[in-house]
Amino acid sequence: MIREEDCYRIGRIGKTHGVKGEVTFQVTDDVFDRADADYLILEVDGILVPFFMEEYRFRSDSVVLVKFCDIDTQERAAELTNCDVWFPRSLTPDDEEQLSLASLVGFDIIEANTKKSAGRIADIDDSTANLLFELEDGTLIPASNDLIEDIDTDKRLIIMHLPEGILDI
Repeated sequence: MIREEDCYRIGRIGKTHGVKGEVTFQVTDDVFDRADADYLILEVDGILVPFFMEEYRFRSDSVVLVKFCDIDTQERAAELTNCDVWFPRSLTPDDEEQLSLASLVGFDIIEANTKKSAGRIADIDDSTANLLFELEDGTLIPASNDLIEDIDTDKRLIIMHLPEGILDI
């Protein structure tokens, strides 16, 4: 069984494309292309299920056309529309320069000076000019490189110098 904490969300299946089983895939992270992955994980009825890719091609920076193995008709492809797409953390490249924002969801933020937990990242808010980590309790923290001291991918921790009083807001 695939557990949610072992993967992270990288997009959503859109509509069908053509009659041979292709679907559009709205990507927020192209890690599957950089990692040369054979499969993606789709959330089907609340269960994470691996789907092997027969082929894919980028239509734009944020839209990919995907043909999954054994999905050969428009009707079968339609069953996958609106499914969230996840990627296994174990296949993510270790190169921290290629660490994506989406892969940080689920990491804990630790205040560098006090070593106290600020909370766990629930989402990344990129709707403004400044990226924000949205914690599970709704707190927003600037995702600035100037504030980040270290990222420990093994322990899933981000050590940050948080602005004074930010957790009191």
